[in-house]
Amino acid sequence: MLEPAILGGGGLVVLVLGAVLFGRLRGRTGSASERRSRERHEAAQKREPPVDIGDTEEVAIREFTDHHSGERRAVGKIEGFVVFVEDVPDRCETTDVIRIKILSFNRGHTSATARFLESA
Repeated sequence: MLEPAILGGGGLVVLVLGAVLFGRLRGRTGSASERRSRERHEAAQKREPPVDIGDTEEVAIREFTDHHSGERRAVGKIEGFVVFVEDVPDRCETTDVIRIKILSFNRGHTSATARFLESA
């Protein structure tokens, strides 16, 4: 009589694992934040960047990140488009508004690299 209960529990485990694997294959798992990030990235791949190479813009620094080169980069957004800014002076802080020049786009044109020109 104990055997059917064990099989029932095992069946439940198999069902749960199967649902998790199916969800991952379909891209439906992960936190709400991860899903939003993935959706925004996919949307960014379908739209044209709101800037061109050589444009000068003003952006607020949202955060700082370390580039793989070891350099500190500021992160700003233009109409939701992410811009990584190099050569930002140490005196600059989050929320500062700076003037930048767009240098290049990443491979998918979902973000850009810019150079710091001056504090705005």
